[in-house]
Amino acid sequence: QVQLVESGGGFVQAGGSLRLACAASRSDFGFNYMGWYRQTPGKPRELVAQVSSSGTTTYADSVKGRFTISRDNAKNTVYLQMNSLKPEDTSVYYCNLRVIGGGYYWGQGTQVTVSS
Repeated sequence: QVQLVESGGGFVQAGGSLRLACAASRSDFGFNYMGWYRQTPGKPRELVAQVSSSGTTTYADSVKGRFTISRDNAKNTVYLQMNSLKPEDTSVYYCNLRVIGGGYYWGQGTQVTVSS
């Protein structure tokens, strides 16, 4: 079992920045993706960004150029730097770990609220 502990959510005005972090309790798994999803009430959970254990990144079109995902394998931690935040970025953000050939894990979620 793997626990994912998120931090860094909060309240910010439009145009501001926030940084999310997610630490995994273990690192003894194979090729994997760590990423961030978000979900607002009544809508499906959507991928925001992910980074593979080899460093390949993927972003949703809505955040390209504004968000940057990175990971520190030594700390089993993934980060999401969110700049130029918009009110439509308001959501609960969930950390995700997908181990190829293994498990699929979620964090508890952290609220990000962007005021206009």
